[in-house]
Amino acid sequence: MKAMKKVLSLAVVAAMALSVFACSAETAETVETSAEETQAAASELDYMSYEEYDAAAIDTEVTVLCTVMATQSWWEDKITVYAQAFDGDGAYFIYNMACSEEDSVNLYPCTTILVTGFKSEWEGEIEIADATFEFTDLAQENPMAPVDLTADFGNDDALIAYQNRNFTMTGLTVEASGDNGEAFLYSWDGSGSQGDDLYFTVSNGETTMTFTIESYLTGADTDVYQAVEALNVGDTIDVSGFLYWYQGANPHITAVTVL
Repeated sequence: MKAMKKVLSLAVVAAMALSVFACSAETAETVETSAEETQAAASELDYMSYEEYDAAAIDTEVTVLCTVMATQSWWEDKITVYAQAFDGDGAYFIYNMACSEEDSVNLYPCTTILVTGFKSEWEGEIEIADATFEFTDLAQENPMAPVDLTADFGNDDALIAYQNRNFTMTGLTVEASGDNGEAFLYSWDGSGSQGDDLYFTVSNGETTMTFTIESYLTGADTDVYQAVEALNVGDTIDVSGFLYWYQGANPHITAVTVL
């Protein structure tokens, strides 16, 4: 999460709170082309494979074809996007992409877009910055299933290979996050209030990780935000989300299930 945030249009926040990567029924119904036709259409576009993007140096201009998994809230003609590589080999975090308010409402999950920007790094997070995009007629019929990273819990050396991917982890224990034994904090240091990002600590019995509820992705009116507010130390939970990075793995959680 970047430190600088702006005041948002509440109507747009509600419209764009896309917290899970699942094709909408409307999207699925419009998919009429075969997989072969889709790949043929994609091949006519000029873009990098995920492997080529991954190998590119920081500050390189890149063009990628990707499928929207979720978006943060639109503001001041910019939007931040979590996206899957169209070739299925990885994922992108596209920060503050230029986008009109009219276009922002059409960036729902499974929309495939062609993005041009610069490969950048911020506190370990590899992202695409200063980006523009165009819609395509392509549809991702079979988005990648979330990768189960339970076995790699707390191991940044292993998790880095899945940066920005949609993931799950299971059977985790909620630990105290604050000096007073709180199960979660508003803001990273507990100085915030309801509506700010939530931070909570979990363990697998051997090590701990800190997870984040990114309020511009899943705000105070979402199920996951309210689920974390209801957590108790000692609860056993399953989670899913996006493997964001900030000086190490700092997942943006989109779903929490108390077992």
